Amino acid sequence: MANTLRIKRRALGGASGAPSSLAQSELAYSEVDGVLHIGVGTGGSATVVAIGGPGAYLTSATASSTYLPLTGGTISQNLTITGNLTVNGSTTTISSSTLSIADKNIELAKSSTTDAAADGGGITIHAAADYTLNWVAATSAWTSSTHFDLATGKSYKIAGTNVLSATALGSGVVSSSLTSVGTIGTGTWQGTTVAVGYGGTGLSSAVSGLLKGNGSAYSAAVAGTDYLDGNSTIDAGTF
Repeated sequence: MANTLRIKRRALGGASGAPSSLAQSELAYSEVDGVLHIGVGTGGSATVVAIGGPGAYLTSATASSTYLPLTGGTISQNLTITGNLTVNGSTTTISSSTLSIADKNIELAKSSTTDAAADGGGITIHAAADYTLNWVAATSAWTSSTHFDLATGKSYKIAGTNVLSATALGSGVVSSSLTSVGTIGTGTWQGTTVAVGYGGTGLSSAVSGLLKGNGSAYSAAVAGTDYLDGNSTIDAGTF
């Protein structure tokens, strides 16, 4: 009968986790977690680290690397993952100075199925104050806590139409609820008549000759009655 050499092991159905201790270079494999462990160090003070198996999430390691134990650890070298990475923890912290993402679409609030569930979702920049761009369900709109400053030559658009630039309203803006304006230098008035009370004449068409007013309206003055013309006669009357 052939001899069989077996390393320390934990069969399926046992407890999850690494061995509590291993001697230097002693191996142990957990069928529960799918992780191969080894004792690293000297004598009885060896540290248990994970070196392989599908549960270790590493296919190889070098002597200059820091091994990744099943219970947590640090990788001091570059790490490339050729498959998918799934993180099930409650918080993911990235401390790199540059984050580069090849995907052109970033999904937020992935598990939300209603506007209310996504309320407040967005981006927060921490500076002297928190600057936010958030989705607000109550207004069904993106809401910014600070200014938008477009670059020179750019404008705000709605449905592909310019509505506002740095110096002008877009030509597509045909109505407004403005209650005051500054000095109007040029332009053609094509609106309703301007009433007397607002400094206008109240007239809707051109009038020839002079105008006369009675305090509330204007009309065409009558020659010879409201004013003297070339054919008028001045008569002092008799006594």
